[in-house]
Amino acid sequence: EVLKAALELFSRQGYGATTMRQIAEKAGTSLGNVYHHFKNKEEIFATLLNRYFQVLLDPNLRLNQVFARAAFPEDLEEMAAHIEEVVDRFGREIMLIYIDVIEFSGKHVRWFYETMAERFHRIYDEPLKARKERGELGEVDPVFAVMLSVRWFFYFFTVEKYFGVPMHFGMDPHQAVHEFIKVLRCGLLPRGEPCPPGQEPAHKGKAKGRRARS
Repeated sequence: EVLKAALELFSRQGYGATTMRQIAEKAGTSLGNVYHHFKNKEEIFATLLNRYFQVLLDPNLRLNQVFARAAFPEDLEEMAAHIEEVVDRFGREIMLIYIDVIEFSGKHVRWFYETMAERFHRIYDEPLKARKERGELGEVDPVFAVMLSVRWFFYFFTVEKYFGVPMHFGMDPHQAVHEFIKVLRCGLLPRGEPCPPGQEPAHKGKAKGRRARS
């Protein structure tokens, strides 16, 4: 209950404006009990971010199962759908990343992004290199394309749902994803190969973005 209360307060009013007393009151417990479990407010904040990152690293997460198959770029629709699920489910935690950048200069999130390239290369290097050697992919670095896609999908759905600017590409969000996938697939094809027809988005949600809950 303490972490749940802290997550709501931090994501709504920031780290600096939130006090341990407010967290205790929100959690319906005593201030002493909060300090019994956490030595200070920063430890609570760091715990919330680390819990989110551990979810993102969990091999049982459906998104990670997509990564493990390394079927890129054929799996782009499925990848986008599962990233949207993560953004829908963890909107408050994602807001903490921005708060950490503003109030801590990225102190608690830096490790996750510093190790990102290594994680993707470990999964994708061999299978995508083999496909490239068979002439199935063009001259674009395919692992770079995977990372670009993942970061773009996370950014895109976060802005759509939590920044209060739905349809910020001037079209239905899933149509925007569809267009991005077409651009990426055509860029990955060997030169001279025709660009395949685009597939329908794997997951169709509401066209309007959802604001962060308060």
